[in-house]
Amino acid sequence: MPDAALAISLVVPHSPFAVEQVIDAITYFVVFLFSTTLHEAAHAWAALRGGDRTAYHGGQVSLDPRPHIRREPFGMVVLPLVSALATGWPMGYASAPYDPEWARRYPRRAALMALAGPGANLMLVILAALALRIGQSAGLFLAPERIHFGLVASSNASVTWEAVSKLLSVVFSLNLLLFVFNLLPFFPLGWIGLLIAWKLFDFVFDPVFTAAVNLIYPGVRYG
Repeated sequence: MPDAALAISLVVPHSPFAVEQVIDAITYFVVFLFSTTLHEAAHAWAALRGGDRTAYHGGQVSLDPRPHIRREPFGMVVLPLVSALATGWPMGYASAPYDPEWARRYPRRAALMALAGPGANLMLVILAALALRIGQSAGLFLAPERIHFGLVASSNASVTWEAVSKLLSVVFSLNLLLFVFNLLPFFPLGWIGLLIAWKLFDFVFDPVFTAAVNLIYPGVRYG
């Protein structure tokens, strides 16, 4: 069976009981589904460009989430949705198949394939940051009193713009997390490496998040 490139989502927990938090959990799930679909499609597209058609034949060179869900139904739907609704801690994973022999023969192409997924997440971070910055300049968005993961912007323009600011905040935060986490060199160790990465992740992610937020609001700290 071909190896797989993984995308892992780990987000900050919150109480699952209030209606607002249920809405937040569903928002995280939708953003997770879209973001991991793009992540795995990028892996698959880069592999195809490099000569490996494994993921292409599996239907993964697509922004349609259905072929990705068929490959990992538990990781892309069941686990993130249930964990988000039950505990406020969405977790999930997805994968794109590739040919290990191709990767051994063409290590540079395999490296580009591996970077394509996090690169797709970084692109979403940049797009969300630009949208937030433009919205702030237009007077639609403003910095909340306390910035934290999943809450990068607010709005007093209207209920609709407040919802948009929340969605963009989640897109920005979750994709920054996916970008950073998938660059950590722990996967060769398997689940042990994943647990180590999880424990150490805050030390890596917090300064990255602070720096990224400062690109939107120069001089602002979060916490």
